[in-house]
Amino acid sequence: MTDAPMTAQAASTATAGDILSSHLTAQAGVFLRALPQAVGEVGARPGTAVVPPVGTADLLRAVRRIGGLLHTFGATFEQTWAQESRTELRWLLNLLALEPGYVRRSARLLGALDALSGTETDGPGMLAGHAGAPKARALLDRQLTLARTRAHTSVLQELRSARLHALADRMTLLVSEAPLLEAADGRAGAVLLPQAAAAFTALTASAQQLPLQRAATPYGGDGLRRLGSVPPARGVVDADAALAADDAPWGRVRILVKRARYALEVCGRPAAELDELDEVLGRHQEAADAAVTAATAARTPRITPATAYVLGVVHADQRLEVEAARYAFGRRWPELPPGLDGWLEIPPAEGWGPSPAPRMA
Repeated sequence: MTDAPMTAQAASTATAGDILSSHLTAQAGVFLRALPQAVGEVGARPGTAVVPPVGTADLLRAVRRIGGLLHTFGATFEQTWAQESRTELRWLLNLLALEPGYVRRSARLLGALDALSGTETDGPGMLAGHAGAPKARALLDRQLTLARTRAHTSVLQELRSARLHALADRMTLLVSEAPLLEAADGRAGAVLLPQAAAAFTALTASAQQLPLQRAATPYGGDGLRRLGSVPPARGVVDADAALAADDAPWGRVRILVKRARYALEVCGRPAAELDELDEVLGRHQEAADAAVTAATAARTPRITPATAYVLGVVHADQRLEVEAARYAFGRRWPELPPGLDGWLEIPPAEGWGPSPAPRMA
């Protein structure tokens, strides 16, 4: 598949099925080429690289795009097949992302603790010389290493399963012939643009529900004191559940940003601004997950108060990172076009075709 857009003549006669089959064939091909390499990479001993190896990264990109395409343009596919495929792709995505996620979380937390306890010439960290810092670091390292090792073992077991082979068979079917409905015989613009527009409508609606006004200042101190997305509760409020509820709408928006990006790729349009939003919300998710890990470690039985204090400081540091990501999102979001029409720089009849090679997952 080339990076050149389709000619105007070809685009004017292309059906929705032509466009979708072209994209699915390309991504399924990436899937099938990357799968053996990814299995080999996972078969090595547990890694420590923050960035996933090439095969795993390519496989994750293909899985996300196929799943996003089947979701956004699902009305043009056989429904049962599409739903089953999305379920299996989500299973593989969660499986492959587990170990690299622990590696990134370890790098984030240990890096934050090192910075907080450092004694650099430009000024010592607030935990410099604190008695609990070395023990807190050792505890985090031990717990995350154990979690990464368990994830690695689980992935190895699942990659030998019949479930993965069945999913590979589904991707082989996509390379030859996707199970499209009769609706896919219509013109690409008439069939696909309304479905792509629905992805942007869902994104806009979810983004409007975010407490962007509370995230409008660079230092989100208020966000550390009060949660803005949690409905009032009676009785005792569980702190972890409250934070999870506060973070959940942002995670939902991240999923919708990805779907909108993939819809633009099908339309042959660049999505650099959405790439940036995805990166910002990715930092939000990783900082929120890291904060949960620090809080969980602080509840480890029989640790010293000094160790627990240090872990509490690390937790607060990661929640500040969460607020910084929300601020960055709030600065970028209002500048973006409000719907699909703003992203279509040329008429749809001349714009369909292969999108540029994706820069990120």
